[in-house]
Amino acid sequence: MIIKLLALDKWARLVKIIFKNGGPINSIFKLWRTDTLKDGKFVGYDSYGNKYYENPNYMLGRSRWVEYNPNVKWDYDASQVTAEWFGWLHYKTDQVPCEDCAKYCLMSCCYVHKWLLPHSENFSGTDQAFYPYSTTRKRFHVWDGKSSCSRLSC
Repeated sequence: MIIKLLALDKWARLVKIIFKNGGPINSIFKLWRTDTLKDGKFVGYDSYGNKYYENPNYMLGRSRWVEYNPNVKWDYDASQVTAEWFGWLHYKTDQVPCEDCAKYCLMSCCYVHKWLLPHSENFSGTDQAFYPYSTTRKRFHVWDGKSSCSRLSC
């Protein structure tokens, strides 16, 4: 009764989460980077170094999460989750990719590697983004601000 009244069980859980996340300094860094501290079971990692965790005690929709590779610093986004882990992370399946027989058989076939491209993140808004080019002539020309000729005489 006195333990719940003083919320000592909550403080004990906080201390446990802090030490599970690598101590006070690493916990502050993780809290600064991801805005949350969670305690869970390590499930696996992907080819990019992202780590996947699960804690069934959390509510559905929050019980699975990814911690992105620290090498990407602050430039992490959801497109860095590989296709193998996407289904598990969004509760489409309860099997992790290394335990899923269909995915294992697909990835072990030699003819799959001929046509299957490796995963790449979304590069929109960066220098590596895809910009389509036009194959038709422009109907409108942008005024450069320097020439004083009319549109028809130039």
